[in-house]
Amino acid sequence: MPTLFLIVMVDLIGFGLVIPLLPFYALRFAASPQQVTVLLAVYSLMQLFTSPLWGRLSDRIGRRPVLIVSMAASVAAYFWIGSATALWMLFAARALAGACAGNIAAAQAYIADITKPEDRAKGMGLIGAAFGLGFIIGPAFGGLLAGNNPAAADIETPAWVAAGLSFVALCGVVVMLRESLPADQRRGRGRSRNRFAAILDVLRRPVLSRLLLIFFLVILAFAGMESTFALWAIGQFGWGPRQIGYVFSYVGLISATLQGGMIGRLTGLFGEERLLLCGLALIGAGLLVLPFAHGLALLTLAVTALALGMGLMQPSLSSLISRRAGREEQGEVMGVSQSVGSLSRVLGPVAAGFFFGEFGRDAAFFWGAVLVAVALFVAVKLISGPGAARLAAEADASR
Repeated sequence: MPTLFLIVMVDLIGFGLVIPLLPFYALRFAASPQQVTVLLAVYSLMQLFTSPLWGRLSDRIGRRPVLIVSMAASVAAYFWIGSATALWMLFAARALAGACAGNIAAAQAYIADITKPEDRAKGMGLIGAAFGLGFIIGPAFGGLLAGNNPAAADIETPAWVAAGLSFVALCGVVVMLRESLPADQRRGRGRSRNRFAAILDVLRRPVLSRLLLIFFLVILAFAGMESTFALWAIGQFGWGPRQIGYVFSYVGLISATLQGGMIGRLTGLFGEERLLLCGLALIGAGLLVLPFAHGLALLTLAVTALALGMGLMQPSLSSLISRRAGREEQGEVMGVSQSVGSLSRVLGPVAAGFFFGEFGRDAAFFWGAVLVAVALFVAVKLISGPGAARLAAEADASR
């Protein structure tokens, strides 16, 4: 598990280098706010269609080959972004990266292969901690390389550095990572289902479908916030890439600390269900406070609530989803989960861009808070009363 953690962390440092700078890439080519958010969404649009395929493929041939292909595609995509001379090249590079983005679903399935159900949240927390560390180091380093001036930022070098880091992660998979899924436990070719059958099967399960609905709503809200935050900060504070990178790094620091060192203990004390509710409440509060942040104190409070909320919500929800999948379908179910998240990351930036353009820069945050409130309501109904019995029964049936 430590080897997988290091490999995913290095890959996500590269991811974190580029993501906060994408609006500046797009603005360099005179893109509109709507085009900026669509650029962020195109990655997830491609991932939406391919994640279940990669997850199913990892159930058939193992996790390691999927990780290798995904990380190789990341290397190519980052080089293309760094060399882009037109807006269409940015879109094409993001589409390539999204189409081959099977690394997170494969990594989550890898964790499920090597952990017991009661330790699943702790294992998923390591993936979340890798995300967090990627967003500590990546955005800060990317902002340092790009500089303070929005108009004259060096946005090519961070992409090339990201390509180098993904190449290092690729080498780590090839050299250091052993396969986690034994050959006798892989799903045979004759039992393979098509993508739509897999999705429909998952959505027919009452508890699992509600957990995925919660995931869809909260990622929809968070993706909308992420895609408009740079534009919002430019108007609110006059910030450039460096300051925005520092904010993302701060979010990553809190998330990594929580998921890497505390989530296992917290799960043992309070349970995944309570941590999920607490995380959703914090995310909603952070989104509500953010529009009123005209200084660093309130901004820090809002961003801290968002970071803590995501740090509690993501591993808890991923564990609850994973525990409702059989051992032979971990990759498939986690692939469907990633596909649901991808749909959110497609629709979230597009909707947030609309609200930003039509109703002002704060509107996307208020819209996100409403979505999280709905997710919290669904979670409360699922976890309390009769929903709690269904939650336990479906988990037992999947073992």
